[in-house]
Amino acid sequence: MTSPDAAVQTFEAHRPRLTRLAYRMLGSTAEAEDIVQDAWLRWRRVDAGSVGDAGAFLRRVVTRLCLDLLKSARARRETYTGSWLPEPVLEDAANDDLREDELTLTLMLALERLSPLERAAFLLHDVFGVPLREIAATLDRDPAAVRQLAARARKHVRDGRPRYPVDREEGNRIAEAFFAATSSGELDTLRGLLAEDVVLRSDGGGRVVASLNPIEGVERVCRLVAGLHRKSGGRRPVFVRLAWIDGLPGYVSRDPQGVLQTTAFAIEDRRIVAIFVTRNPEKLAGVARALVSVGRAGCSQQR
Repeated sequence: MTSPDAAVQTFEAHRPRLTRLAYRMLGSTAEAEDIVQDAWLRWRRVDAGSVGDAGAFLRRVVTRLCLDLLKSARARRETYTGSWLPEPVLEDAANDDLREDELTLTLMLALERLSPLERAAFLLHDVFGVPLREIAATLDRDPAAVRQLAARARKHVRDGRPRYPVDREEGNRIAEAFFAATSSGELDTLRGLLAEDVVLRSDGGGRVVASLNPIEGVERVCRLVAGLHRKSGGRRPVFVRLAWIDGLPGYVSRDPQGVLQTTAFAIEDRRIVAIFVTRNPEKLAGVARALVSVGRAGCSQQR
């Protein structure tokens, strides 16, 4: 019989990886944390000492819980107001291991086009390196079927992988230049940053103002920026900080009305090909907490 302390230590050792898996499955940190908490409650009810491989057991529990939740999540997203974007996660010391997954925001959107089983098979096999036999047991499929699921998923997401990864210095430079151009209304400068077929997606979730449909093409994006600048009456947004958001360069800001938002960019050949703006307050609670934590840390260092 495993002691309670040992069971807690075992679970906590696996918690970060379980949370990453649930987040990648669901696109929501809040839902991922709820799933992992549910897994903890189930773990607490079993005799941990009788479990041969705790990691495999917990991955199976978390994956199955996520699959159950995805059924209702897909139904909710069909009635979602406007564009749906994954909840933004800022890269920092607390979640640096997200970089290991090599899953950018664009790839997470590609995962949305997969069936729940394809998504699970791809993430477990290609991203988390879980053996086929374990995945087969988790999904209640034979290994050959799991291999096919992962192969189909891989084909779907292949186009979402960046052809030319952007280094951090270049990404930050473009993010700063975009903010400067949009906040000042410098449309000629903005055009120089955008690809001709750029697409802007804005997620307000029906709770704050956002474009309901994707804005496609450099001129349409420029017209949107010009309209927002005109409506602001000269009031400019507030730049909060640069940030890498789910593997993409970007920044956190507040609009002239004080609404918090994140802006992330997919960049190819030094031009922005996609812009992802998250404004839904429900999806920005984690970002707001991270900003408060950074602020407190800064104050502590100054003391």
